[in-house]
Amino acid sequence: MSDVGLLDSAVARLRDLPRLVHLGRVTRVIGQVVEASQVPVAVGEVCRLSTAQRSVLAVVAGFHDRGIMLLPIGEIEGIHPGAMVAPLGRPLYVAAGRGLIGRVLDGLGRPIDGLGPVGPTVSRSLYSDPPNPLERPPITTPFSTGVRALDGLESFGRGQRVGIMAGSGVGKSVLLGMIARTASSDVNVIALLGERGREVREFIERDLGPEGLARSVVVVATSDQAAVVRATGALVATTIAEHFRDEGRNVLLMMDSVTRVAMALREVGLAIGEPPTTKGYPPSVFAALPRLLERAGNGRTGSITGLYTVLVEGDDFNEPVADAARSILDGHVVLARRLATAKQFPAIDILESVSRVRDAVVDVEHRSAANALIRLEAAYHAHEDLIAVGAYKPGANAAVDTAIAIRPEMLALLQQRPDEPSRFALARDAVVALAARAIALEQGGEE
Repeated sequence: MSDVGLLDSAVARLRDLPRLVHLGRVTRVIGQVVEASQVPVAVGEVCRLSTAQRSVLAVVAGFHDRGIMLLPIGEIEGIHPGAMVAPLGRPLYVAAGRGLIGRVLDGLGRPIDGLGPVGPTVSRSLYSDPPNPLERPPITTPFSTGVRALDGLESFGRGQRVGIMAGSGVGKSVLLGMIARTASSDVNVIALLGERGREVREFIERDLGPEGLARSVVVVATSDQAAVVRATGALVATTIAEHFRDEGRNVLLMMDSVTRVAMALREVGLAIGEPPTTKGYPPSVFAALPRLLERAGNGRTGSITGLYTVLVEGDDFNEPVADAARSILDGHVVLARRLATAKQFPAIDILESVSRVRDAVVDVEHRSAANALIRLEAAYHAHEDLIAVGAYKPGANAAVDTAIAIRPEMLALLQQRPDEPSRFALARDAVVALAARAIALEQGGEE
């Protein structure tokens, strides 16, 4: 290990030494919350709970007249009444830097891939403010996702934050893998939060693949881990992405899923005594979401393009977390179960999806062509039942006639195999060419 590495390791060990002046004692454990006697600590500060057999870190979540409330980061079996509580005098930190690229980390930023220590990194606090809104450069550069339907019809911009709204089993993991492998980013930071343990390796090996992992940092906090770890994983991924942005890189931050982060925050809030409000979510959840999501975006030098999946319960796209995410983000992509059932992948519902920065990042020709195709798709969808049963009479509606005529080409544009790479320029040209053919059909210039 280099001298710099030895120094960083020594600093990290010194940071974890407890303060020796003020010590507390565990007085009560209720569910996920550990209560301790009064100690001069601040909310968000880290403490160490210790017995003769083991120790565990915990985060200060609140306090009252009887003492402080702590949320353990890990299992608390063996912690007994009177166990020592030692404040460490610091918030949670995470290692960030180029030494993490190609690695898989846990929800606290520690490597879990068995590849040994990480390379060069620096320590950063998990808690930082979003960029000053007046210092955010406008979004003017297109961001290539490698997905034709998105690049061609709902174009993203570099530094945009987009929600991917989907029920279970409609292909969101495959879509994320496609984007991670081919997106026009310098580095990817991918957070898998609240996932089933089985799905993590499948995503890394099958959906992301070696070429995707080689330029990614993956943060994993599975559903069996403590709520505070799952919630912290979102901060870890965002902090690592911020570090790369501050270095001037264009970062793609993918978080799967915001819904499970909100559920973890709900568990934490209810455990410390917050009153439940909308669908059982305490108010702190809807205060935490904008603080988290607003940290992505353009910075003075680099950018963070954020893709956040929202797992809608029972395909209800108006449930509280989905509704809150839509109001914060710069657009959303809807994955429809009816399309997935029809084996149209990716199952992107173009009519329900919207990119709020599309018109700022595409040229006039591209915008006009995309709008023309979306109008034709809307006309086809409105008459789809009549067309399916043969009740539609050709000539009744010119837009529907054109939509039927270009239907094979439209489906070819919307559908894409996971192993079929694409680029923004190719998608743009395909949309412009198809729109030109549609206009020619409507004007009677082609049969």
